[in-house]
Amino acid sequence: MSSAGNIDNVSSDLSLQGFDLSPEKAFVAFVFAALNYIIILFCNSFLLFTVITNKGLHGPMYILLLNLSINDLIGSTCLFPHMMRELLFDTKTIPFSICITQAFFIHVYAVATVFILTAMAYDRYVAICQPMRYTTIMSKLHLTKIISLVWLSNLTLMAILFILLLRLPRCRSYLTHPYCDNPSLLQLVCADMTINNIYGLLITALCQVLTVGLILYTYLRILIACFHNKSSDTRSKALQTCGTHLIIFVLFECLGLFTIISYRIKDISPHLRKFIAVGAMILPPTMNPIIYGLRTKEIRVKGIKFFQRKVFTS
Repeated sequence: MSSAGNIDNVSSDLSLQGFDLSPEKAFVAFVFAALNYIIILFCNSFLLFTVITNKGLHGPMYILLLNLSINDLIGSTCLFPHMMRELLFDTKTIPFSICITQAFFIHVYAVATVFILTAMAYDRYVAICQPMRYTTIMSKLHLTKIISLVWLSNLTLMAILFILLLRLPRCRSYLTHPYCDNPSLLQLVCADMTINNIYGLLITALCQVLTVGLILYTYLRILIACFHNKSSDTRSKALQTCGTHLIIFVLFECLGLFTIISYRIKDISPHLRKFIAVGAMILPPTMNPIIYGLRTKEIRVKGIKFFQRKVFTS
């Protein structure tokens, strides 16, 4: 059969490999997924409402946290409803248009995460290494520029990525992945993908070099500043904050890079690939509001007071 014939016969719906679980295990997985999604929604919503409703939390660090929570809600909402539907009803098909939408926002989420974490590292660097100039450097105008750069550059890069993808014809309809993303959709294509591969590798390398380089530089400068600081209390607080931030960033980087590399490795276990791919989408949105938000005293105290006031006055 010719390539053109294959293209004409391609279904508008795609088939997903799914998780291949028994009904009992699928229901248990559905319950865990639903609970995890509720925790993500609650923690991130708690952080959002706390920052928005308290003028004292409208500083640069909290505005960046606000963007991180919005991004976590985008990422988790792209994955969890579809995954829970699949686990509960054993549906392994998805319309192509919805698949493309899911893939686009999953990539937006992934890139925005590293961009926002980089912006937060820069904010901490200025606060710790140049405290006297912090309010001047991290002014509202400068913060607006940083946030605009994070989202506009991200959306532009991802729009080009998916425009390049959508121009290619499909001759397959089976995805070997639990959710839709650019590498898995490229496996359905039956045309020359050289431009797509070059662009994908280019933006991956560019984002990794810029974000990892900036984060390593800022945290190295923070560590040097901490060891030069005579106050042991200030030093321990700074090291604790930066240490937890760095752990989350490294974890996200490792999961994300493994997911990307796993497409290039033929002999890797499909179960391990699916576990890491889902973990990369589940762990950061669950841990980010706790590590970055709820562990921050100002957010925790003002958030609890806000909800207590609403409960007792209602």
